[in-house]
Amino acid sequence: MLAAACQGRGESRASTSEEYGTVLPFDTATVRIAAAADTHRVTVELAETPEQQALGLMERRSLAPDAGMLFLYATAQPESSAFWMFRTRIPLDIAFVDSAGVIRTIRTMEPCTSELAQSCPSYAAGAPYRAALEVNGGWFAARRIAVGHRLLLEDTSARRRGRLAR
Repeated sequence: MLAAACQGRGESRASTSEEYGTVLPFDTATVRIAAAADTHRVTVELAETPEQQALGLMERRSLAPDAGMLFLYATAQPESSAFWMFRTRIPLDIAFVDSAGVIRTIRTMEPCTSELAQSCPSYAAGAPYRAALEVNGGWFAARRIAVGHRLLLEDTSARRRGRLAR
């Protein structure tokens, strides 16, 4: 079950992309991950629109220790869907999460230094997913978060709109 609750739903954070020269607002939420013995909190920016999802964490030079970005999808994404690191400057981990909130796969993604998009590797989900959580590289391992652990959102609009299963 993917439970959801938004912290400061009215708050948003503006993100810029040097390439596009635009500013996109991202709502924020608190995500809890229920691991074996502990529950860990992450403050996330919500990437809900195609534009937000395309921009993601591009051009960021840093990410706070317990921060990340949560990509939310209206429908299940196929296991062949992939994320890439074009113009992403920091190492990231990504967890692909099913509609029940269960982490199905975790990948470590390295920054791509190429100026050519086609030269950057992609990281396939390897399982169908409804959400993807990006955090600093090594974050999941340092907290012993693994496949099978559960992601809990607190009160996001995604749940109210029925995007993710209750």
